[in-house]
Amino acid sequence: MNQGNPEFQQRSVVSSFISDAGETKVALFRRSEKVNTYQHHLAPISGSIESHEIPAAAAWRELKEETTLTPRDVDLWRTGKPYTFCDPSVGRQWTVFPFLFRLKDGDEGGRGESGIQIDWEHESWEWYSPDTIQDDEKFGGVPRLKQSLRRVCFESDMNEGASKALISGLRLLKADHQSGSHELTSIALRAFRDVIAQMSEDIDGKWWETARMAAWHLWKNGRESMGAATLNAFLGLLADMEEIVHEALDRNVKWECLLALLDHHLDKRKDMPMRIKRSFGAYLECNFLPTAQSQPTPSLVILSLSASSTIRDSILEAFASLPIPNLDLRILESRPLCEGVNMASSILSAFQSRFPSSSDRHLELTVHTDASAALASKEVDFVLLGADRISDSGSVSNKTGSLPAVLSAKHVCPAAKVLVLSELEKVAEPGTESSHSHEENDPKELVGCWLQSGIKGVKMFAEGTGADRDNTNYAVEVKNIYFEWVPAELIDAYICEEGTLDASSIQEKAQQVKQKVDRYFGQL
Repeated sequence: MNQGNPEFQQRSVVSSFISDAGETKVALFRRSEKVNTYQHHLAPISGSIESHEIPAAAAWRELKEETTLTPRDVDLWRTGKPYTFCDPSVGRQWTVFPFLFRLKDGDEGGRGESGIQIDWEHESWEWYSPDTIQDDEKFGGVPRLKQSLRRVCFESDMNEGASKALISGLRLLKADHQSGSHELTSIALRAFRDVIAQMSEDIDGKWWETARMAAWHLWKNGRESMGAATLNAFLGLLADMEEIVHEALDRNVKWECLLALLDHHLDKRKDMPMRIKRSFGAYLECNFLPTAQSQPTPSLVILSLSASSTIRDSILEAFASLPIPNLDLRILESRPLCEGVNMASSILSAFQSRFPSSSDRHLELTVHTDASAALASKEVDFVLLGADRISDSGSVSNKTGSLPAVLSAKHVCPAAKVLVLSELEKVAEPGTESSHSHEENDPKELVGCWLQSGIKGVKMFAEGTGADRDNTNYAVEVKNIYFEWVPAELIDAYICEEGTLDASSIQEKAQQVKQKVDRYFGQL
């Protein structure tokens, strides 16, 4: 974004477009004569960002104030790259944060078009095809209307093949609620390869900008809550791509080299889990084995949750390498999708394959309810967490239930160590944890479980969540948040592909990420 211009009043605003459920049209609103600027112009839902707000929160607030739409009615579908411009006609320098919301239809629990009820700031609204929206006086839109829209509908600036590949990749990432960060990053990289494979134009400055913007969207608008790994993977890839882009090579040779590079980056990701497994084994050999061997019946006692192939494989690999006969493993079920149950089943299967009944190795595997984390923490040696994101302070965003598990273990068994097993690519650029919004997932995942279990009165409760709040004196809401933060001060060590790190090493990594983000995405 550009630096501030002292000649103009500076304002940061959100610019929120609403698409229909089929994502083929967007709603534009004609501003009334009562607003301060751009009266009678067509615009998305806009408004100032207050000093205490992050842009996404301001977007949701303005949407509700000006249309009555809430998360019941719309999904936040895309976030656009912010930009700055000056408008001398009103003496303002605007910094615009674009968003795209997708309207839910009745089958999804929304009110559809009937939910759009405009307030005094607008005279009317209509649906428009995105390709008909122009930045000219004849169209009658606010300044930079088309530019704001293209920030969230970026595929319009690409050829048809690349556009389809990007849309397909974004939809695949957004719909995947089963894969972990490592798998999602691989999906994002494969989608990016599909995009690049369609970008057969001249590989010049414009091509390079388009490629970087495609990467930015796959990071931001796939599953951003799990996107730190995707960001780092793209930053490493773009650094290697940049060298090829600026080489004096034939276009076809460059293109083939770029595709080969993408294949290489995808292939080398396969080695990362093995390196983490080795780091975990080395940590246990140094920090746990001497004490365990002094016990009459040596055991390794671990508490974990959710589903992580890295944690699963690291536990079994480390156990196999240590001269300890007993593995006591406690897994929290991890509602609503019960990923912990899936991981427990996977561990049992892998254990049976690796250690026959005739061996001297024994597994005691217990699945606990999430609410019994304190009971499951008795006499544990380690609490193992994965990570979907690691902040620059060393705090970790992981599956909801992680913080209660850690707090329970620290209280019940103060000697227990909390270890984060994660790739370094999960380290995010500097920024406060509060600026990272936790994704809100479909409450039906929870309500559906209650209905299937035949819980008394749940049908009435479920109906209450869809009640018209304007005509009732009660509000019912179901929250289904997947991730929460575990503060750095509760974490004893970070086990990664480079070995065992502490919080200061994480801080150094975050600064490196920031430098690369500024280089490859700062001027888009």
